[in-house]
Amino acid sequence: MKRFCFVWLLVILLNVVLGGVVFAEMKNPDTYIYLTISEPDTLDPHFAYDTASGEIINFVYENLIAYRDESVTELVPRLSEAVPSADNGLIKDDGKTYVFPIRKGVKFHNGRDLTPEDVEYSFERGILFDPYAGPMWMLIEAIFNYGSLEDFVADKLGMSWEEMFNEDGSLKSEEYAEKLVSFYRQYIDPAIEVEEDDVVFHLVRPFAPFLSILAQNSNWSAILDKETSIEMGLWDGKAENWWKYHSLKKEESPLYQQTIGTGPFKFLEWDRAQQKVTLVRNEEYWGEKPKLAKVIIWGIDEWSTRRAMLEAGDADQIYAPLQYYDQVKTLPGVKVEEGARITITAMHFNWTVNKESKYIGSGQPDGEGIPLDFFSDVHVRKAFSYAFDYDTFIAEVLKGHGIRIPSVIPRGLLGYNENLPMYPFDLEKAKEEFQKAWNGEVWEKGFKLTLLYNTGNEARQTACEMLKENIESLNPKFKIEVQGVQWPNYLDAYKQGQLPAFVIGWLADYPDPHNFIFTYYHSDGVYGGPQGKLYADFAQTHFNALIEQAIAETDPEKRAALYEEIQKIAYENAVGITFYQPGEIFVMRDWVKGWYLNPMRPGEVNYDSIWKEE
Repeated sequence: MKRFCFVWLLVILLNVVLGGVVFAEMKNPDTYIYLTISEPDTLDPHFAYDTASGEIINFVYENLIAYRDESVTELVPRLSEAVPSADNGLIKDDGKTYVFPIRKGVKFHNGRDLTPEDVEYSFERGILFDPYAGPMWMLIEAIFNYGSLEDFVADKLGMSWEEMFNEDGSLKSEEYAEKLVSFYRQYIDPAIEVEEDDVVFHLVRPFAPFLSILAQNSNWSAILDKETSIEMGLWDGKAENWWKYHSLKKEESPLYQQTIGTGPFKFLEWDRAQQKVTLVRNEEYWGEKPKLAKVIIWGIDEWSTRRAMLEAGDADQIYAPLQYYDQVKTLPGVKVEEGARITITAMHFNWTVNKESKYIGSGQPDGEGIPLDFFSDVHVRKAFSYAFDYDTFIAEVLKGHGIRIPSVIPRGLLGYNENLPMYPFDLEKAKEEFQKAWNGEVWEKGFKLTLLYNTGNEARQTACEMLKENIESLNPKFKIEVQGVQWPNYLDAYKQGQLPAFVIGWLADYPDPHNFIFTYYHSDGVYGGPQGKLYADFAQTHFNALIEQAIAETDPEKRAALYEEIQKIAYENAVGITFYQPGEIFVMRDWVKGWYLNPMRPGEVNYDSIWKEE
């Protein structure tokens, strides 16, 4: 890779020296090459919860319904022949029953026919699997009103998962097996049923965002081939022993590097050495076939290489951090589209770090590390909040393509209020808070920790480096190391509670404030959970009931007021640092036609409808 980068840097330098401009010709008109950073985390739709994985899954699998083009509110049929509504009679019981007539004539990539049983199996398998910090909480919450399968089981059986299972996943007593079988038959199986050609969902109460959770771009609602899944070693579809398929590790899933979808593209190869995924057109696709015959999604972390390949015409589109806007906006043969998805970037703290962490130095309050509960002190969190230069970051790193927001609710969603309090950049106040932290012990002894970012994400790298520089300037005993790791490794570390603090973005799963508030602040949230046991205790006292009250509230004004109350509590306790809500740039060759942005899409490219033309 280093030699590869060097060659392309030479190309750039020669062009500069010779004063020439290269007008590249379009290559491989049926192949689209998109250069991104890193690689997918997994190809299992029920495990994947990141955009790098989602942009592959999104075009290999299909959902029951989809967003229409750029809209986030208008839905169209996909594997269902109709979008349920009260008007067409497919939403019943005051919003608790949804009926999906399953499309006929659809084939999986292996040639098998899609059936309603495949749909039922797909949702049940995902719910029973429910991996830790995975996406299945949305469906479990929407259908059953629980934050996780384990919470659901604990409430209905009157004992926690830990009480029933050993650390290796085996039952502590065989008498629990009968209880778990009964749980499946009584609650899971009746919730999703096949009725002739229809699949029917029975929710325990109305849940307004339900259709959005099912829409295309949401890989957790992708439809699998039941027969092939069972042959591969996924859940066997039976009530007995279903728990053996629950929350498997990433690599243990048979779908980690394989796919069994119906989508417009087939998965061909994942070259781990080059971080390159190749898709090919599904020639038997039931709908309108893509114009492209092949798609290559290639993780190249070095910006200079991505830019050079774009200029030479060896890439059709590249991921471009906002700080490079000035470099790309006038490139010959290149166009820059601007837009915004419903997303934010924030840093949150782990109040109880995993003792196995490599990122806390000595693990002691001795100046050479931090204790596991370092961030449970509100003064430490406030000090970090005061130490970030928000305005300079947005102006210089994002080139003005971003805004400050008070908390984790993006502008445009219910509950957003620009007048809510925010921490200013103030190093004097940061110093005062550090002096108060841990009864003065932090200021006296100092600390040492490591902040990670995913390699290739230069905005997150810069955010960590700015914090490092500002905080270290306050006291020579303060030491912060900034380290880059590959995206899958970053995800693993944060999910395992090893990061003392983590910088991470959130692209909306569905356009509702609950998707952000629950994710970051609830003790069962995807980001709330990895903030540790002490945070979970805090969330259960301060957040959980309010969050659950807000999603159940039907009056928009009352609901907005609840979200404002939650955000004020988050501010007062410095629960996290919301860095920015970004704008985005999308950089591509001018021969790219038909590109558009759906704000809910996990990737930057609509491969199923885009094409190339001089």
